[in-house]
This record gives sequence, C-alpha cells and structure tokens, in this order.
Amino acid sequence: MAASWATVDGPPPVLLAPTAPPPSAGGLSTGGLSVKGVGKLGGQIWEQAELPRVARSGVLINLGNTAPVFGGRQIVVLHDAAVFAQPGGYSWKFRLWYRALQACLVRSDARLVTVSEFSRSELSRFLRTPESRISVIPEGAEHILRETPDPAILDRNGLSGKPFVLAVGNLAPHKNLAGLGNLAKALAARGVPLVISGGVNSSVFSATASLPEPAKYVGRVTDGELHALYRAASCFVFPSLYEGFGLPSVEAMACGCPVVASAIPALEEISGDAALYANPAVPDEFSAQVLRILDDASLAATMKAKGLKRAQDFTWVKAAERLKQTALELRA
Repeated sequence: MAASWATVDGPPPVLLAPTAPPPSAGGLSTGGLSVKGVGKLGGQIWEQAELPRVARSGVLINLGNTAPVFGGRQIVVLHDAAVFAQPGGYSWKFRLWYRALQACLVRSDARLVTVSEFSRSELSRFLRTPESRISVIPEGAEHILRETPDPAILDRNGLSGKPFVLAVGNLAPHKNLAGLGNLAKALAARGVPLVISGGVNSSVFSATASLPEPAKYVGRVTDGELHALYRAASCFVFPSLYEGFGLPSVEAMACGCPVVASAIPALEEISGDAALYANPAVPDEFSAQVLRILDDASLAATMKAKGLKRAQDFTWVKAAERLKQTALELRA
C-alpha cells in the first residue's frame, strides 16, 4: 500500500521503524515514503513501549493486526479472525498474544478496520463488539503487476511452455493444501503438474498439514517469480477452509489466470462470478472444476476476462484513499 500513498492528496505519512536493525534492513519496500528510525528497542516491546510515544502527535496507522494498547489516535487493520476461528493453525504463543492484544485494542479508542464484510462479521462475533465499530477497506492486487515477471522460476522447474496448475499457501491446516491430493493425482495422469509455492513460519503457524502428492513444491518465491507463475499457469486453485479476504485469488485474476476457489464466504464475496467454486470438504469438486478449465478453452477465456475485470475493483490506490480519509478524520 505504501507505493499508493503518493497518489492520494494530503500530507504524506512517515514510516516508523526500530533503529536496530536499521529501517533499510530486510529489503522492505517503502514505496518512496520517508522512513524514520526511532527508539532503542525492537519487536513487540518496541511496538508497545516506544512507538506510541513517538507517534502521539499524529495518527498512528498499524497495517498488520497489532498495535500499541495505549496508542492514542490510531488505526489498526485486523485482516481476519483466523486466530479465533482456526486456532489449530497457529502456535499457542501466537494465539495467546494475538487474542489478548486484540481484546485490549477493541476496548480502546483505536479505529478498527478490516478487509471484507465477512471479516467484519467474524471480528464482531469473536471480539464481542458491534459491526458498526469496524470499517471495511478491501485490499488491492495491482502490486503484483508492478513486478517484472521473472521466468527463471519456470525454467528451473521445467515449466516453461507447459501447462500446469498453481496453488499458493503455507502448511497451516486451514490453508487445506492437503485437500488437493485428488487433484494432484488427476493432473499427474494427464502429465500436468500441480505446482505449490509458499513457506512455513513455525513461530506463527502450526504446520501439521502435509503436501499433496504428487506435486511440485517450489517453496518461497519472489514477487517477480510469483508474477511469472500466475501468468504462465493454466489455472490457479485456492482450497482454503478459512480466509478473511483471499489476496492470492485477486492477484491471480489480475495476472489473467482463471481461478478455482473454495466455496467459503470471504472468497465468494471477493471473487464474485469471476471464479469457479468447489466445496473444500469434497476434494473431487476441485478436480472437476479445474479439469473444466483445462478442457474448455472457451470457459478458460471467459473466466480470464471476468477475473481481469473483477481485479480492477480492488486496488491499493482505493484502499489508500479510504485509509487516509480515516486518518484525517481522526486528526481533525
């Protein structure tokens, strides 16, 4: 979203970061915004103890589910309620911290924002707060188009010029990658690989699921490599049991890749008629829908066109405009 702030009227924000490690560490993209290193601490202690003191003269915008409990004028974006609804997908330490922190934030004066109507209803239910307390600002997907496709990922994995089906996700149980086993076998019978990209952060996710077999696992990829995978794939499949928004499906649509997604509320809300749907509890439905795309060029072209149009509704420029307006209201 940072790259979109420059297109929105109003004073530009400043990105606040711990001074150790330096703000430039980790390859963080700042979108051209200025970065100010503050404080002497790091991690959650920095966020809770030092960040609110530095930001007290303005409006603090927190984009990643957490925020200082005593943060004054601030906005916090809670992307979903998965830590409550899908607890088995997260480590116990992560669950404990997030649940306690978000319970405190909802009782503070922070302005709460989420990314879909479904997430709003879920957060309202689990945090026991009225839906009117939570604003909805959908995410964007055009960031993937700003990245030059890197076809090296295709060459390294023998995918160049060949059909394949793509899935993106980590091994958290609610991502349901294991539910693609039947699809992987059906594709293998045709000589078409199921390609899976993603990784696991064991400090956050409880990676108890297994990968479907046979499948080609390419691990973590750069944004340029992901762009190339989306563009080259015959179909993108998204089997999640639970999502708050479902950004990968919109990224795929923005890149012209037909989408088959789980028939769950958030994905149906965001993708509309621009995706085909399958019951995530019935693995054969994913096989049937993906094979429809592979076997019917006319259907594939139709879904591609619908996806490209649908993706235009979700942009970071629109999100930045609404978020900046919310910040100006708090500042007034």
